[in-house]
Amino acid sequence: MVDADGASLGVYRKSHIPDGPGYQEKYYFRPGDTGFRVWETRLGRIGVGICWDQWYPEAARAMTLMGAEILLYPTAIGSEPHDPTLDTAGRGAGPCKGHAVGNVIPVVGANRIGFEPWPGYPGGGQNYYGSSFICDHRGDLVAEMGRDEEGVIGRRL
Repeated sequence: MVDADGASLGVYRKSHIPDGPGYQEKYYFRPGDTGFRVWETRLGRIGVGICWDQWYPEAARAMTLMGAEILLYPTAIGSEPHDPTLDTAGRGAGPCKGHAVGNVIPVVGANRIGFEPWPGYPGGGQNYYGSSFICDHRGDLVAEMGRDEEGVIGRRL
């Protein structure tokens, strides 16, 4: 976590490692050993979960109980490598909206965009969904970006 002035505040290591078709990360990552973390930043207390952590309500609850005023989930979620016809882009905001409502806290989901080819697999690769968003403490979307939009969004909550 880096504060607004560039100061390093600490490290959080992803707790939940996906193990599903196309995402067998358990074979090359281990769950993090930091526990859930909340940082005091210049803009407030921020809890951060990484990617797959967004699907687990205990992560959001733990960070909220630790004093988080907003939750941030940076992700790299995209197309399903095992089935290119499956589009799961709309599912990402659902759990985060639930975390917002269940914990009465704003939630931000920042997702990667673009296509990354797989070296050695002609035509193969991962298409990242983008669709970053901010939802308020009621779970209502207050700002969002499209699948291919790169940039910064914000709204005073």
